[in-house]
Amino acid sequence: MCSSAPPQPRHRHESAILSNTKMAFISNIAVKAAAVAALLLVAAVSPAARAAAVAVAGGAPSVPAGPLDIAQLGAKGDGKSDSTPMILKAWKNACEATGVQKIVIPPGNYLTGGLELKGPCKSSIIIRLDGNLLGTGDLSAYQRNWIEIENVENLSINGHGTIDGQGALVWSKNQCQHSYNCKILPNSLVLDFVTNVQIRGITLLNSKFFHLNIFECKNVLIDKVTVKAPGDSPNTDGIHIGDSSNVTISSTTIGVGDDCISIGPGSKMIRIHGVKCGPGHGISVGSLGRYKDEKDVEDVQVTGCTIAGTTNGLRIKSYEDSKSSLKASKFLYEGITMDNVSYPIIIDQKYCPNNICVKSGASKVAVNDVVFKNIHGTSNTPEAITLNCANNLPCQGVQLVNVDIKYNGSGNKTMAVCKNAIGKSIGLAKELACI
Repeated sequence: MCSSAPPQPRHRHESAILSNTKMAFISNIAVKAAAVAALLLVAAVSPAARAAAVAVAGGAPSVPAGPLDIAQLGAKGDGKSDSTPMILKAWKNACEATGVQKIVIPPGNYLTGGLELKGPCKSSIIIRLDGNLLGTGDLSAYQRNWIEIENVENLSINGHGTIDGQGALVWSKNQCQHSYNCKILPNSLVLDFVTNVQIRGITLLNSKFFHLNIFECKNVLIDKVTVKAPGDSPNTDGIHIGDSSNVTISSTTIGVGDDCISIGPGSKMIRIHGVKCGPGHGISVGSLGRYKDEKDVEDVQVTGCTIAGTTNGLRIKSYEDSKSSLKASKFLYEGITMDNVSYPIIIDQKYCPNNICVKSGASKVAVNDVVFKNIHGTSNTPEAITLNCANNLPCQGVQLVNVDIKYNGSGNKTMAVCKNAIGKSIGLAKELACI
């Protein structure tokens, strides 16, 4: 997320660390989610799989009150006619039915305004996206976000179509680069309080603000998705995660104008694998500590990824005058390739953008147990490693293992700058072994 852009306005609550019993319970949920997601993916073409999905999700399928294909409801794929009512009607028909129901967005270009797709639903819903959804440039057509799905269990969005925010029509109205209290433009796709969801194969293009925002969700799989926007487009984060657990992002390509992936407070059990990031601001945790009652971030793994041409690489950042006391712990970054990345590895507990905080040096955000392992490639800045930890709350348990990043410029040497970081360096060149 851009330094001056406010996060999404969501209330945060206190949370306790998960016990072993609860972890086992969540693991069982994850198994069920995977089964439901896999069955939903093939249910549309396989009667046997459809029946199996019904058995897992519960409830026999019923005939919906009306068509689920938006073209049959009167939507015109001409890129000009308003398809909002037809999509809302298809959602209502599917949501009120039982069993597995499939909404179809057929080939074509379908212009829409705000789409609030609310549950709870009686059914498990597949949205088959083979056409392109276009977000109107008329900002009065949105109450808050563009496509917002709330309070739903067992959801699949798949296909080869595109969710095109047409952000270029309104990016000039984004003032968040200049004012922290700016008006936030609509996010393209928002999942609120959704459990057991997979998004596969689709493209998210040119969002007005964030492309995909995941809030208070459980058991989420993002697989083989493409997210694209110009590198200079404002606040167009690829995927933002907040207050969510058991989220997997795999085999996904993201090139945007802000963070490829941003992980906010309250995120747990996050798995990012095989992601290609760039252009953008890298893969970030935070910013943390800006607001009261933020929850811990823990158990994040980023593996087998490539980051190219970004302004940051792997970053953990928290406000210097943090309002919350929270922990960021249990991070593993492994098998990462850096290609011409500025500031490839960063922990910054003294984050204070645009002078909106007090530079006191006293942090309330503890950063513990962070492993950077088998990371190699090139840096566009002499500083390949930056560990800028707080005076009063040093980073603990930081490990730099087999990190080989070289500055690809001239007139300077590769270096590491480390302050108040406690841990160990293994298999690093002397100039990088700063702890």
